[in-house]
Amino acid sequence: MKITLPCADGSLQPYTLRGRGAFIPASAGTKLNRVAYSAAHVVADARADIDPWLQCAIDWDATIAYRRRLWGMGLGVAEAMDTAQRGMGLDWPTSLELIRRSIEASHEVPGAFLASGCGTDHLAPENAKTVDDIIRAYETQMAAIEKLGGKLIVMASRALARVARSPADYERVYQRVLSQAREPVILHWLGDMFDPALKGYWGSDDIDTAMNTALGIIEAHADKVDGIKISLLDKDKEIAMRRRLPAHVRMYTGDDFNYAELIAGDGVGDSPTQQHSDALLGIFDAIAPAASAALAALANGDEARFHAILSPTVPLSRHIFKAPTRFYKTGVVFMAWINGHQDHFVMVGGQQSTRSLPHLAELFRLADAAGLIEQPDLALRRMKTLLALHGVED
Repeated sequence: MKITLPCADGSLQPYTLRGRGAFIPASAGTKLNRVAYSAAHVVADARADIDPWLQCAIDWDATIAYRRRLWGMGLGVAEAMDTAQRGMGLDWPTSLELIRRSIEASHEVPGAFLASGCGTDHLAPENAKTVDDIIRAYETQMAAIEKLGGKLIVMASRALARVARSPADYERVYQRVLSQAREPVILHWLGDMFDPALKGYWGSDDIDTAMNTALGIIEAHADKVDGIKISLLDKDKEIAMRRRLPAHVRMYTGDDFNYAELIAGDGVGDSPTQQHSDALLGIFDAIAPAASAALAALANGDEARFHAILSPTVPLSRHIFKAPTRFYKTGVVFMAWINGHQDHFVMVGGQQSTRSLPHLAELFRLADAAGLIEQPDLALRRMKTLLALHGVED
């Protein structure tokens, strides 16, 4: 169980793998007291004869098998989101095919639930001229997803951030979108650390001003909003917004730095949904067994066990999501590879190249410390293969 790993200072240091974690995930259909979506990654088809920077090829069997794994632990799937490289290699036609396949697969798993990303990414930036263009783009994807029977996550729109001139433009777009939704949707606020093109979303660079606009939209259409996912990596802002949400509207944390304490909650607020956050997290893809076990402990009233399981995963998550945060998907796929959930470390768009070897080596150490190495012998073998490809051999 020994390996030599590179460090950030350029040195090579011996490391001994601790081995597999001791926690037991929940099973499919387990009743939890938090709604927990894992934003799931896609598995690229590494053998497809394509131009990886220009074309997208998916290994559908491995991709859907990964979703079955998440459902099998009692987690939901947030489909075709940024974790799946939406708008970063995964185009709209492939996203819709992914949504269709996931919805069909969910029908075969008792208790499985999912929601799917609805955006405007099929609209070329040069063709986004007006707010009406954005509305039509949202309507196109809404109709396609709802035709498949899917629940909507209304994703933040790069095109809207580019075209909008004031908060009123956001109000107009969301009024049209929400008024047409068949069932309550999850709204989506992704900070510019995740996607620089979303800077100034809701019509302001000031977070408090932007939050007021978002809250106003939610309050005006509360019957059409299940919740809002925010990914600002600022727990205080999330808590402040959570306490101002209408009583039935959920806060879905997207804070991959502070998720444990946000999910546990603080007991402050007039309704349960104001007292804690539910979850829609990319990190739940990488730490699914721990997330599932921790949520089961919380549902059983054992908050100490919840924190004991999740606390060691926080350093791992902060490392995976370190700046430039938009490259976090590489760490998520690396985790799936070393744990045997896909047979290669290749990503859509060649995104496996966005993190350095020392970064991945530290991720390996942190995953081990969190008890998230599922097959130690396999993980060791695959890490040594990666090291050899980078010229590091024992």
